[in-house]
Amino acid sequence: MQLEVGTILEGKVTGITKFGAFVELPGGKTGMVHISEVAPTFVKEIRDFVTENQMVKVKVMSISEDGKVSLSMKKAIPPAPRSNAPAPRVSRPGSYEWQGRRSEATSFEDMMSKFKQTSDEKMSDLKRCVESKRGGFSKHGGSGQSK
Repeated sequence: MQLEVGTILEGKVTGITKFGAFVELPGGKTGMVHISEVAPTFVKEIRDFVTENQMVKVKVMSISEDGKVSLSMKKAIPPAPRSNAPAPRVSRPGSYEWQGRRSEATSFEDMMSKFKQTSDEKMSDLKRCVESKRGGFSKHGGSGQSK
């Protein structure tokens, strides 16, 4: 069988190293899947994704002049269908609205006043939380016993 770049084949994993997996292709030719081409996520330990003698789908990425075949498992997987729905909005830390609604016209002074009020509320919440974790002790004295 003649291998061509872009072809998707099924092969058997014949060996695993820390940098990739060797796959025997139809026709007896062997190619290598680099660790970065095993999965669409970061792969720290290749054995978490493949085992020897496992049958895997691979895409031929390149064939060098000396006959070395470079393969990809992640590119052999068809891409997930993309929906036209907008991406869900990610909430910001502290549920603070980082970009205010632009629908109402407000003056700079009003915006500063609202910011100061929000800031004061957050600071008082923070102080209350820190004091409760401290157990009510003073900043410098510990439990009030003399040394």
